[in-house]
Amino acid sequence: MPSARPSLPARLGGRLRAFFALDDEWVRPSPGIGQSDLTFGLVMLGLGLRALELSRSAGGLTGVTEPRWVQMLTVAAGALPLVARRRYPVAVGVFLALHMFVVGVTMGPVMGQLAMQISYFIALFSLVAWSRSRRTAVVVGGGIIAFMLLWVVWQFALGSGASEYLDARPEDASTGIFAPLPAAIILSFAVNILYFLGALVGGQVAWRGARQRAALEAQAATIHEQADSLRRRAVVDERLRIARELHDVVGHHVAVIGIQAGAARRVLDRRPAEAAAALGRIESSSRDAVTQMRGLLGTLRDIEDTADGTNPDVSQGSRDGDSRTPEPTLADLATLVGDHDSGSLRTAYRLVESRDGAHRDVPAPVGLTLYRIAQEALANVSRHSTATRVDVVARVECEGRAYAEVEVVDNGRPRAGTSGSGLGQLGMRERAASHKGMVDIGPRPVGGYRVRVRIPLGEKDV
Repeated sequence: MPSARPSLPARLGGRLRAFFALDDEWVRPSPGIGQSDLTFGLVMLGLGLRALELSRSAGGLTGVTEPRWVQMLTVAAGALPLVARRRYPVAVGVFLALHMFVVGVTMGPVMGQLAMQISYFIALFSLVAWSRSRRTAVVVGGGIIAFMLLWVVWQFALGSGASEYLDARPEDASTGIFAPLPAAIILSFAVNILYFLGALVGGQVAWRGARQRAALEAQAATIHEQADSLRRRAVVDERLRIARELHDVVGHHVAVIGIQAGAARRVLDRRPAEAAAALGRIESSSRDAVTQMRGLLGTLRDIEDTADGTNPDVSQGSRDGDSRTPEPTLADLATLVGDHDSGSLRTAYRLVESRDGAHRDVPAPVGLTLYRIAQEALANVSRHSTATRVDVVARVECEGRAYAEVEVVDNGRPRAGTSGSGLGQLGMRERAASHKGMVDIGPRPVGGYRVRVRIPLGEKDV
């Protein structure tokens, strides 16, 4: 059965509890007593003394019998504690509440001055706004309000408040729809309730504003930390990308060098010209490997400078002036496949396009990804397979569901004792996944091994 709806007092209590944040554990930082606090206290002292003399000149202190220096000391005692209102809000609030009661009983006209009323209001306001504990603020502030309202009741019920009011009222004063004494009592209660509740609610509103500002500052700090974390993550991701690039470059060129060295060794005595050509390809491949690795390591140094806050453009100018070769694309696949061709491994390359020149419109990141995947697949064939033939097909489709694809198929099987670490194939999958590509890697039912990767192209890519 559905639970009964809470009663009106329960709902009202819940709203008050939420407004005064009684369950909030946040503690407002306690500021020290600064120059602004000293200035504020002195300003309030000056206003109080000036108001005292103006009231004396206007005849408002005729009923006060205490000496002038006592009156001035009383005003100072009500203004100077405001210097510590933010550092010790509860103590200042309680002290000025007692000050208001004692001075009101002994020197009512002095307590009733506007400057003194402002001081009492600020003390109660600061008690709620700066108190470290919400429960303490509400309990002490509520206790002060209850005490002051009881004091008003005591003045009218048991004190001389009613008689003083009736004596001061002219005999020929007009009477409204309410009797004079009840009207005075209601009006006095209304003014005091608005006065004290205004200080209480205003202080809580100020506290909630400070709480919100603190939450915003914490969020800003969290966002800053997350931005730093994302920046570091981007550096790490780029390092991983360069590590894969190095893996592919080194693996490819080492495989080519191994193939050409084996071919040169076989024909060195019988066909010196072919051996010289193979050695020339070894020399070219080794130089290409060194050039690409220097470029990648230069990029890695740029990443380190960026992570350290250094301007990469400036730092690069102080280096040895390495020239960066352009990243390979689909147009370089033919050369890549040709480098792996030798007497023991025959390679073939074919480009299939839906229109002439479509491969040149493939985005550079996609082209680089397909090139590196083909490079890794060919290196794996050279290192781990008994294949004697490899066919590489690149396809670019611009109509309908546009895509770019590379497929590497060989006719061999795994060579015993040459199992790899699997990082090469993992790198292929990660590269393809970065472009939302599909990967098909594994043995074929009819024999051999196939690596096929297809990457979708958007409209802007074609």
